[in-house]
Amino acid sequence: MLTFHRALVAAAFFITILFFTTRSSSPAASASAVEFPKSQSGTESKHSSQTTASSGQTAPDHNVVHDGETHNKPSPQGQQTMQDMSKMTLYDKLTYQFPYDVESKFPAYIWQTWRWTPAHGEFQFREQEATWTAQHPGFIHEVITDQVAVHLLRLLYASVPEVLEAYEALPLPVLKADFFRYLILLARGGIYSDIDTFALKSALDWIPQSVPRNSVGLVIGIEADPDRPDWKDWYSRRIQFCQWTIQGKAGHPVLREVVTRITDQTLKRKRAGSLRDIAHKNVIEFTGPALWTDIIFEYFNDERYFDMSQSAGTIDWRNFTGMEASKRVGDVVVLPITSFSPGVQQMGAKDDDDPMAFVKHDFEGTWKPESERHIGE
Repeated sequence: MLTFHRALVAAAFFITILFFTTRSSSPAASASAVEFPKSQSGTESKHSSQTTASSGQTAPDHNVVHDGETHNKPSPQGQQTMQDMSKMTLYDKLTYQFPYDVESKFPAYIWQTWRWTPAHGEFQFREQEATWTAQHPGFIHEVITDQVAVHLLRLLYASVPEVLEAYEALPLPVLKADFFRYLILLARGGIYSDIDTFALKSALDWIPQSVPRNSVGLVIGIEADPDRPDWKDWYSRRIQFCQWTIQGKAGHPVLREVVTRITDQTLKRKRAGSLRDIAHKNVIEFTGPALWTDIIFEYFNDERYFDMSQSAGTIDWRNFTGMEASKRVGDVVVLPITSFSPGVQQMGAKDDDDPMAFVKHDFEGTWKPESERHIGE
């Protein structure tokens, strides 16, 4: 007869066996789940591969570039240990404050800035702004005014005061507008797009289905691919990546580097008393697409993120000129010029109704030199 005492002993014995059985099997299970090494103290791990993904197509041999992964994964417990930030470099502070996890989802944020919000009577971009909401139901869509931007950044970057000092010291509105896009994406991720930009297709369609979303942390487009002898009269770089629309995950190393670079240069100029000397013509190099392009190319060739021994050579403009399909380099997807610059009728860009046309930036009917375009922003 099964007494209460015997039943209790049997239950205890069963639980003990179950405990040791599951415990002995857990190491193998956890080992198979660990895919990438965890970075430490801002030192990036390296993971090599040798393929470049495009829109369901195989890139020709001369366009194949090395592929790598960047993984600043949070600790398994979901928390970081407290560290003394006072002796960290700015880059390491940003790494600690805004950790990067390539396997996370793209945040469903859309960030835009302008003098007024859509609720204001002077707001003149209602048609453009509405396309982002229509194409992205369920996303949080914010149009941030200059006054709100200051308070938002003070909240996000309270632990990195030098960034706030640099932002508030910038002498031109366009400099602050450029800096804000990098700052908000570094801290929160999502999509930044200039207010005079139409969303033609949802961001859910920007990355090819052949590319896993958990392997991508940054989506960028080509602004200019000027295959002409006088390209230097119009553009600062032979291939230039646009910054009027960027999609990224919080903490991405490219965003971290561009914030570090702008902050350091701004504070250096401030202390030297030369910050006010920055003119509109200097914006391109200081915060604009020239700086953005340079840092992206530096990232593609950075041994902290890529195993350069597996690379066929330095990645430069030659790997992206004439693109008609998207290309993945490590955790970055590069879209062809048609994606973010359709209808410009130059440099191989196709029309607005092309399947690869995702957003349309308003250039007031002309393809302006960079200096003029920045003055108009």
